[in-house]
Amino acid sequence: MTTIPPEKLIDGKAFAEGLRKQIAAEVQVLRDQHGIQPGLAVVMVGEDPASDVYVRSKCKQTGECGMLSVERRLPADTSENELLLLVEALNKDPAIHGILVQLPLPRHINADRVLNTIVPEKDVDGFHPVNVGLLSTGGQALVPCTPLGCSLLLKDRLGDMSGMNAVVIGRSNIVGKPMAQLLLKENCTVTLAHSRTRDLPAVVKAADIVVAAVGIPEMVKGEWIKDGATVIDVGINRLPGSAEGKSRLVGDVETAEAAKHAAGITPVPGGVGPMTIACLLRNTLTACKRLHGLED
Repeated sequence: MTTIPPEKLIDGKAFAEGLRKQIAAEVQVLRDQHGIQPGLAVVMVGEDPASDVYVRSKCKQTGECGMLSVERRLPADTSENELLLLVEALNKDPAIHGILVQLPLPRHINADRVLNTIVPEKDVDGFHPVNVGLLSTGGQALVPCTPLGCSLLLKDRLGDMSGMNAVVIGRSNIVGKPMAQLLLKENCTVTLAHSRTRDLPAVVKAADIVVAAVGIPEMVKGEWIKDGATVIDVGINRLPGSAEGKSRLVGDVETAEAAKHAAGITPVPGGVGPMTIACLLRNTLTACKRLHGLED
């Protein structure tokens, strides 16, 4: 991992640890004062090694925060109808406040149909069209976990972002688009850039905030970054390492060079990644409070 000067490091791992402690304390209050335990159900279909590691981590952290953790693993040949019936049963289960169906799903299952079957109130991934619409219109949405984590890191680092120029590179439904909406909510002037943006270096150079979520290793060069800008690198790309059989993780930003210009930058790994699961737990807590009419 590239070394970032301490004063420029935006430490997502440390922030996520603090967020989990805060969530655990709030969960304890819910249990003690109201007899309510937030519940998260994670559904996985088939065997995918990367998904397996991720699901185990989610379930472990859910339990550590004092929440009910329900893990449902289904064989790869599970029919779409069987999966939909499980989701509908979880929708009706009062002990479950958040439902997450791990992607990717086997090819014979329509992922959109499955995700849209989750009731919006329990859609802790924030992917349901109702939550997407609420986010874009300033309503009470459950927000996708990765952009929510980015937003929390930015607010912690910068405080008031009103009037800042922000560039989001990448227009996915999972990160880019919701990230742009969150920045608009903070009164930033937002540019949503992508692979066909003309003169992308100049666009990035004008930004006070850069969020890179394009999925191309080290695409954003150091000289693109304006002096004093804040850089959030969402990318996680695995490249061959110097030793045989070894690999290394890099982001979408050329970290070492960008750090020479940026006032703050996230590392890869240890930046945005840890925030995603922490924000999943935060969304589950939020969903639980809303379903019980207890939101602050």
